[in-house]
Amino acid sequence: MSLKGKHALVTGSSRGIGRGIALKLAEQGAKVAVHYFQNEKAAKETLVEVRKRGSDGFMLQADVTRIEGVSSIFAKVKSEFGKLDIFVANARPEAPQFFAPPMDITTEQWDAAFNSQAKGFLVSLREAAALMPSGGRILAMAYHAGSVTGGLQPWVAMGPAKAAMESLVRYFAVAMARRGITVNAISPGWTEDSVLNSLPSEVQEMVRKWHQRGWTPMGRLGTPEDIGNVVAMFCSEQSAWITGQIICADGGSSLMNPEIPTEMQM
Repeated sequence: MSLKGKHALVTGSSRGIGRGIALKLAEQGAKVAVHYFQNEKAAKETLVEVRKRGSDGFMLQADVTRIEGVSSIFAKVKSEFGKLDIFVANARPEAPQFFAPPMDITTEQWDAAFNSQAKGFLVSLREAAALMPSGGRILAMAYHAGSVTGGLQPWVAMGPAKAAMESLVRYFAVAMARRGITVNAISPGWTEDSVLNSLPSEVQEMVRKWHQRGWTPMGRLGTPEDIGNVVAMFCSEQSAWITGQIICADGGSSLMNPEIPTEMQM
């Protein structure tokens, strides 16, 4: 499953799930553009790890909530790589920029969610496709549960924004199909070293115990490496016939019935 000779861009790859994806692609031989917004130190650490895996790449900084920032990312990729084989849309704003319940959410927070996900992804898809040869791979990081439920009230902006991304995946999968470019989305379950770790420690522990107790049938949270493995699989030649799909990489948690206690299900 070698990606030698391929060029990849992973937004939000300085840490967390994005870093896990970048490192897995580097392991497979792809050169990686490491994107960050504020944490330059973390981006440098990611690039060091990319090089330890025998690959190479470069860093670039941009604010994905601003359309001109999104466009600047691809201008830099074109300048450094000349082409793009793999694009993974993973970046999102930090939680305070969008995390508020329905009656409190501001239009600025709403715009931060939609500009970075729906509108930003629309612009990114077209910019990425312009640099891609046949066999290109475009992947979005979704959160399908937040797109179809309403219980996590402060997700009211990001949920619809991610749902719009999922819809764009399907439309662009059809648009890009004749060129041999696939467009898919991955919906990770709760994952270590991600947004989870920005929550209060007692909340983190509550989430871990809930999943270990049975909400995730595999009995653990995911890791950035788990999600990186899924991305690498979709970037292989063997995945060329899969497009327009939303894949839940969650250890089976999306299969659980929310109306019945986990103890009865397992």
